[in-house]
Amino acid sequence: MADDALEVRLRADWRIDRIAEIERALQELSGQRPRSVRVDTTELIALDLGPAALLRERLRALGVPVEFAGEVPEPLRFVEGLYERRDLDARPPPGREPWLTSFFHHVGARVVAQLREGYQALAFFGRLAVTFLRATVSIHRLRIPSIARHVYETGVLAIPIVSLIAFLISIIVAYLSSQQLRNFGAEIFAVDLVAIAVLRELGVLLTSIIVAGRSGSAFAAEIGVMRLNDEIDALQSMGMDQFEVLVAPRVIGLMIALPLLTIIADAMGLVGGGLLLAWLIEIPLEQFVSRVQDALAPTTFWAGLIKAPVFAYIIALVGSYRGLQVRDSSRELGRLTTAAVVQSIFLVIFMDAVFAVVFMELDF
Repeated sequence: MADDALEVRLRADWRIDRIAEIERALQELSGQRPRSVRVDTTELIALDLGPAALLRERLRALGVPVEFAGEVPEPLRFVEGLYERRDLDARPPPGREPWLTSFFHHVGARVVAQLREGYQALAFFGRLAVTFLRATVSIHRLRIPSIARHVYETGVLAIPIVSLIAFLISIIVAYLSSQQLRNFGAEIFAVDLVAIAVLRELGVLLTSIIVAGRSGSAFAAEIGVMRLNDEIDALQSMGMDQFEVLVAPRVIGLMIALPLLTIIADAMGLVGGGLLLAWLIEIPLEQFVSRVQDALAPTTFWAGLIKAPVFAYIIALVGSYRGLQVRDSSRELGRLTTAAVVQSIFLVIFMDAVFAVVFMELDF
């Protein structure tokens, strides 16, 4: 020790098998009270992590500045880095920011996230539009076999559940309307209510909700699993357009299937309402058909059918978009599949409200 500065020279091998000898040598530092420590590593041959950690503890226990003569050994740097990270983790969390600042941070983050989501959705819509424009040049880009498969899966296989739901809902509407109109002696107008409600609103709306839960979730799950299995990356590596192969056939197939399902739902709804009214208030089927023809305007049927392709486009677009967003894990797949169903149903009901306002303004 000179001028209250302690010099520590590391010589030869500081390996783990000599840890007892090294510990005895470092015990001499315990009684020292220097102002600083100078570590000489010029004669050091090897240093293991165990002796490095022990040396670090002894030097830090002195509580004085430490400088090195020569290069700092890599094991000692590694040990020092571990202790620094431990010290950072042990620090108390920063104080809570004011509630107003936290509120604006939260709102700003949500706004930025929604703007980014809107930009991605707009880019997806534009990419699909470009794919449709390319398909007009070459019929082979439409992939007719794939479209036919999706028409079968989303349309033909959905006929039983769509027919059953439309039949039961129209029975409920007919029963409730006839019970209320009976108080005024106007049960016959239950026919008008059932026919207009089914053809303008219930047929297409219920069918779209069923298809959103059935086919929209299937689109998101199928494409999401392909994303997780790197099948979409494989398609791109082969020079194939994922929108042309995966998205466009689903959109076109559903836009064909949903209007056909809507017609079937309308027919089953009228059948259910007619059978219940025939049993409940003894309206003959011939009178029911005649009353329906008198109650319907020329645009009543088309007001419901026009909505079907729009709703189908929304459902297929949302399902495919959420499926392509899947990344990393099956948990993300479940979350985005659920989001696809919820958003599809919300957008379908929202667009139905928009159609209602437009048709009212146009007197359609």
